[in-house]
Amino acid sequence: MEQFLAELARTDVGDVRHREPLSAYTTWKIGGPADVFVIPHDEKQLAAVLRLLRKHSVPWTNLGRGSNMLVSDKGIRGVVIQLGDGFDYVRFEGTLVHAGAAFSFIKLSVLAGKEGLTGLEFAGGIPGTVGGAVYMNAGAHGSEVSRIFKSADVVLETGELVRYGPGDMQFAYRHTVLHDRPGVVARATFELREGDRKEIAASLASYKDRRRRTQPLQLPCAGSVFRNPPGDHAARLIQEAGLKGLRSGGAEVSAQHANFIVNTGQATAEDVLALMATIRSTVNDRFGVDLVPEVLVVGER
Repeated sequence: MEQFLAELARTDVGDVRHREPLSAYTTWKIGGPADVFVIPHDEKQLAAVLRLLRKHSVPWTNLGRGSNMLVSDKGIRGVVIQLGDGFDYVRFEGTLVHAGAAFSFIKLSVLAGKEGLTGLEFAGGIPGTVGGAVYMNAGAHGSEVSRIFKSADVVLETGELVRYGPGDMQFAYRHTVLHDRPGVVARATFELREGDRKEIAASLASYKDRRRRTQPLQLPCAGSVFRNPPGDHAARLIQEAGLKGLRSGGAEVSAQHANFIVNTGQATAEDVLALMATIRSTVNDRFGVDLVPEVLVVGER
């Protein structure tokens, strides 16, 4: 690690911080420190840090807006990468939308609607980045990234920039090839359709109102904790199991939406993990369904 840190200090990789608390970077407001926190501002810097990591066999984690991630209380060993402002952009070209991986997925849906482009309305409630949405094949309201995806430029661990088309991504429910083949999305292109601006705006407003009524957005949370099992909804199973309002330390199963765990003030990752374990075992005992976590659990345990 010392050799890596020495070479990192000599290399243009962007901003470098040490022992950076990750609770400030997750929507759950939970997480211990990263050994090293790197913010590359362009593809050259991103490629440079990835090559260094590979050269010295240092583990790394890519962090977007931390909206679908639980970071352990002990933090993350190695390096955490968060893309900087050079990846925060959008450009429209007819029905194509080109966006940097750090661009807000919610903002992208709003801007696309203002351009009279339909297909991204489902993204209006997904509080992550474009890169994170591509990585997870994020979805809501009956649609998902795979339905509008055209291509993504990915920087591999070797520093090589490759372009993945729909067939390369191996899209599945909340899964892509990026889970198995490490790399960082630098930008993505989506193919939308021309639509009516008023209808698109109405759909976005309807989804926003529904989120406000059904989701505990006033408290730190990370979105849906568990994947929906085939033909059912995790929230229904958790609610029917009588687990709404269940607490562990500062973490609580939301009384508003059973598939959300909220941070009521001083929740730790261990509090959240304890609730997740109780939910899984109770739902399994009651309904014979093994709920699969949708949130990514990362860091030292």
